Amino acid sequence: MLVSIVVINLNGERHLAQLIAALQRQTLCEFELIFVDNASTDRSIPLFEELCVQHSLTYLVLPNQYNVGFAPACNQGIASAKAEWIALLNNDAFPEPTWLEYLYKTAMAADDTGMVASKLLFAHAPERINSAGIAIDWAGIAWDWRGGELDQLGETQPVDIFGPCGGAALYSRTMLDEIGGFDEDFFAYLEDVDLAWRAQLAGWRSVLEPKARVYHIHSATLGNGSPFKNYLLGRNKIWLIIKNYPAPWLLFYLPVILAYDCMSVIGSTLRTRNLAALQGRLAALRQLPLFLKKRRAIQQRWHDANKWQMLMSPLAWPNSILKRYAHLQ
Repeated sequence: MLVSIVVINLNGERHLAQLIAALQRQTLCEFELIFVDNASTDRSIPLFEELCVQHSLTYLVLPNQYNVGFAPACNQGIASAKAEWIALLNNDAFPEPTWLEYLYKTAMAADDTGMVASKLLFAHAPERINSAGIAIDWAGIAWDWRGGELDQLGETQPVDIFGPCGGAALYSRTMLDEIGGFDEDFFAYLEDVDLAWRAQLAGWRSVLEPKARVYHIHSATLGNGSPFKNYLLGRNKIWLIIKNYPAPWLLFYLPVILAYDCMSVIGSTLRTRNLAALQGRLAALRQLPLFLKKRRAIQQRWHDANKWQMLMSPLAWPNSILKRYAHLQ
């Protein structure tokens, strides 16, 4: 078994036939499929089992009694995986036949590779990129690198990036054992950024494999712009910075971080007409002692003094920040 593929599901019945068909066509077929279901109320589990039997796929179902969240469900799948490389794949992400083969070959090309990103394309507009990995700037703002750009079919060479989008990525078990898995307190959103930052600080390499292509239905589970999503994003952003941003850079950029975040809260409140973004940040501050403890553990052991800095994106003017997310509207 070369790879374990972990799929997290919540009422994704409508996507499963297309997903399983895409996995059955993979040119690298030495994989197991682990399906972690977060208490779906549709026919997700029996349909998944029927489809796997129909397509002769090796599978394991891990049913949860309630929705434990994306990050804890990922850790459940990782803990049950038998392979040394674990691929995460959204239930609404449909890979091309060579997807897994390209990810695995790129992962094996260098010993310090811990993460390999796919190129996610919009399912409804496959000529445009949904995500080519994670970008993050010095204000602690993360977004989909190259999101909204036209896809370039001629791209063939892997490139170093900050981290992969957890919707379609390959992770080294050795790396995960060293730095820990996903932070389960995050529940969902930015957990992949948190993991990537911890990995960068520990000296692991992340690359985009542009030939590993996946077609993605964006925010099919929680919905783009839902109050719950805005709450989680607001809360998790504060935790992300507290945990991972090393000193003295954090102290230097803290005024900028605070200024940009205040503008973000005001803009979100006016745009959505609810207080979810503010409530998320207040919830984050209530857990400050716990996350300062996590910070001490991370900052004491990181040893890569330069690599993560080179992968940070430059600051942008406030009026241009929203352009980074225009492709998601």
